[in-house]
Amino acid sequence: MESLIDIVPLMFLLFTTFYYFGEARIIEVGGSLDAWKVPESPNHTLSHWAESVRFQVGDALLFKYDSKMDSVLQVTEENYEKCNTEKPLKEHKDGYTTVKLDVSGPYFFISGAPTGNCAKGEKVTVVVQSPNHQPMPKPGPAAVTPTLPPKPSTTPAAPAPAPPTPSPKSSTSTTAPAPAPAKSSAVGLVAGTGIFWASSLGALIGLAFV
Repeated sequence: MESLIDIVPLMFLLFTTFYYFGEARIIEVGGSLDAWKVPESPNHTLSHWAESVRFQVGDALLFKYDSKMDSVLQVTEENYEKCNTEKPLKEHKDGYTTVKLDVSGPYFFISGAPTGNCAKGEKVTVVVQSPNHQPMPKPGPAAVTPTLPPKPSTTPAAPAPAPPTPSPKSSTSTTAPAPAPAKSSAVGLVAGTGIFWASSLGALIGLAFV
């Protein structure tokens, strides 16, 4: 019974240890063991790499470098910006450095190389998020407000004009042409005139014989 009581605390310690290391991660700085150096391009710095990684409390950073030529200095933000290697918070120069991230917040690391590697870009800022901090969701595409069709007008449309009523055709009065003078009248006039002269001529002849 006593042996069981002695084993229980040991089992609890082992369980918590495995759980702790199961949650923690060892992260190679820069994504590879040879990344702690002056960056080859200003567009691919160590800080650019750190911005793409979500660091958590309990993680550990792994720095691999030549201890005869370089070192790792943990400094304040002010000394980080100025690349000031004097009075660092912590100095590591064993060539294979592991830094535990115990608390949330920013960590500032610069190169301690005497050749001024910090000013050339050999430095990194690591921001450890709080356990209660949730990553910000990426903004989605902007919502497009649908355009409503114009509201139909309620004013009644004016009636179409009626086709013009054709005016009634004026009745054309058929006026009969004036009758031509009858031939009989002309003939009668000529005949009457001939009779008159014939009578007159007869009378004259009769007087001549008397």
